[in-house]
Amino acid sequence: MAPARKQTKGSAESQGEAVSGTKPRTLRPVPFYLPLNITLYVCLVSNGIAAFLAPIQDCDEVFNFWEPTHYLDYGYGFKPGRKVASLAFDKSAGFYIIRLFLAIVCAACQTRLYSAICRTLSPRIGLIFIMIVAFSPGMFHASSSFLPSSFSMYTSMLGLAAFLDWKGGQKTAEGIMWFGLGAIVGWPFAGALVLPLLFEEAVLSFLSANLGKFCFDVFNGGLRCLAILALEVAVDYVFLGKLTVVPWNIVAYNVFGGEGRGPDIFGTEPWTFYIKNLLLNFNVWFIFGIFVGPLLLLQAIFRARSTSLETLLRTVTLIMPFYMWFAIFTVQPHKEERFMYPAYPFLALNAAIAFHMVLAFIGSNNPKELIGRVPAKVKLAAVMSVFEPFEQPGVAHAGDIVCFGKEWYRFPSSFFLPDGMRAKFIRSEFRGLLPGEFPDAPTYSALLEGASRVPEGMNDRNEEDAGKYTDISQCSFLVDSYFPSHEASELEPNYIVFEENGDNIVSYGGVPRTQKPE
Repeated sequence: MAPARKQTKGSAESQGEAVSGTKPRTLRPVPFYLPLNITLYVCLVSNGIAAFLAPIQDCDEVFNFWEPTHYLDYGYGFKPGRKVASLAFDKSAGFYIIRLFLAIVCAACQTRLYSAICRTLSPRIGLIFIMIVAFSPGMFHASSSFLPSSFSMYTSMLGLAAFLDWKGGQKTAEGIMWFGLGAIVGWPFAGALVLPLLFEEAVLSFLSANLGKFCFDVFNGGLRCLAILALEVAVDYVFLGKLTVVPWNIVAYNVFGGEGRGPDIFGTEPWTFYIKNLLLNFNVWFIFGIFVGPLLLLQAIFRARSTSLETLLRTVTLIMPFYMWFAIFTVQPHKEERFMYPAYPFLALNAAIAFHMVLAFIGSNNPKELIGRVPAKVKLAAVMSVFEPFEQPGVAHAGDIVCFGKEWYRFPSSFFLPDGMRAKFIRSEFRGLLPGEFPDAPTYSALLEGASRVPEGMNDRNEEDAGKYTDISQCSFLVDSYFPSHEASELEPNYIVFEENGDNIVSYGGVPRTQKPE
């Protein structure tokens, strides 16, 4: 679940701490956080491959965008002063340069949104998000497509990042501007994606008695959008020779086209079209993206104490844009894959949040939760299976001794030994201080005394104490490991192949670990 928004300290405060002479703290690495430069490289590689190898999937991209661009550059191939021998090279290079430029812009937008997700939600959500956008077929094709819907996808990422990131204050006007840019210059319907985000801003502003600032920010963002619209109208006037508002023309034709006009004349698809398409383009991530709502409901029910109203509102706000977009376009008869492009970042975010919740649920130790009801012994079955033979009738007896040599640091505790059995250590190549034994405590008073007593031979210098070892002749069982890469020695022989050491009750395959305690 997404955390509630928190104001972050400005850079001036950090600089003030440095000036005051306070010793700077060494920052620990943040788990799951991928540095921004690495993130950018990953996205650049993925999008760059798409720019050079991904086919053009829609003839609309060719005739509505590539051909007009070709015309602006070559005048339908007849441009004075060009050498005929260089035409083929120049034209193909121009095609790939444009595609590569789009791939770079997309990678920058992906990295910007990843940064905002890590800073405001969770680095693990951010890492999952970048995995989805970098390796999903849908993003692969959309990243470098020369389409308005791809451009709207870029601006959707920047707009969402602005609404997410409160570093330096709220960025409502900036978010409105980015979504407005995508709607005006790209695809006008993409502007609807901002509505759930604005709703959250309005509710939070009302609850905090700060509605005036919200209205000002909306007005500010609206002015920016009007400036963008004016610039676009001016550019269109230069090329079209008349005043026209292209975004309105698109909406008017597709929504108010009337009989015999509108998008349906280009073909219709069943309501299952986008389900099948998104399963192909995002695979299991689409399933996570769809079921994030039910998962959020379950989390709110079973973790009610840790779920505040503000946090719940925040998460619902973030997952709503994709639900809204998916529902609107599913009920439209005319469907095309590219119509989903502006919502791809929201789908990836939904899937990342859902997978994050599943991972948190699986890793929980809360006994009230489903996974938390699984006993620890079952969760650690692979490790504990080594000790299963001790539970078999006639194998282990009270007073038996289980010995550990070089594997002493893998001992999972006496909780996993049958009652009456003891664990002891035999000598190995390890030369540090081994744990000491508690004295037997048959009574409560002896228990208290034993808990406070320091075992003999203990020290704070990690020096070896010979009193911690038991002679191997006293061992009833021996737990040891053998890997071909490990060179046997006098103190660490290959006990498994020495028949004189006793019967090999059970053995397991495993992966060697070269790191051992010093």
